[in-house]
Parts: sequence; C-alpha cells; structure tokens
Amino acid sequence: MAWIVTKYLASAMVVVLVSEAAKRSDKLGGLIAALPLVSFLALIWLHVEGQPQQRIANHAWYTFWYVLPTLPMFLAFPFLLGRLGFWWTLLVCAAITVLCFAGFSLALRRFGIDLL
Repeated sequence: MAWIVTKYLASAMVVVLVSEAAKRSDKLGGLIAALPLVSFLALIWLHVEGQPQQRIANHAWYTFWYVLPTLPMFLAFPFLLGRLGFWWTLLVCAAITVLCFAGFSLALRRFGIDLL
C-alpha cells in the first residue's frame, strides 16, 4: 500500500509542478508539460515493479503512437478558448482528439500497426 501511495504522490507532483510553473511563465509551464515526465515515471514504475523489458518497450512504443493524434488538440485549444469558453473548449478538444485518434488508428492499421 505504501508503494501505491508513493507512486500517487510522485505522479501528482508532476501535475502540481506544471500548474505552478504555468502560473509564473506560460513558456516554462508549456515546456515542463511537454516533457515526457509522466511517461518517464510510468517507465520507472514498470521497471521497479519488475515488469519484463518487452512490456516496458511496448509501453514506450505505444506511447509514441498515442501522443501523435493528441497534437491537433493543442493547436485547436487556443483558437477555440476565446470563442467557446473553457469548458466547451475542453469538450470540443476531447472530441477532436477522439476523432484524430480514430482516423490515425485506421491509417496506421494499413501499415501493420494496431493501436486498438
């Protein structure tokens, strides 16, 4: 149980770090958010918990492919925020991400990469 609490606290610290940095500097907050800190933590947790190397490698592989269809949301968000407000923008951006992921997944399937 202590291990799970440690994982939660360390992972939550990343979110707090990003939000606190973003309060002080848009650029610094964006830079820290763009770093793959959560992915690094997940890879560390998998390693420390004794997962096989192939599982850790698969995690990194799929993370790469899952990140790509999320990128259009980051372009749409600033454009939509002033027009729709915060909550609607979040909802629309979530829908954009789902649509991009579905299209991306179908496109990659043609190359033998199955994301679902």
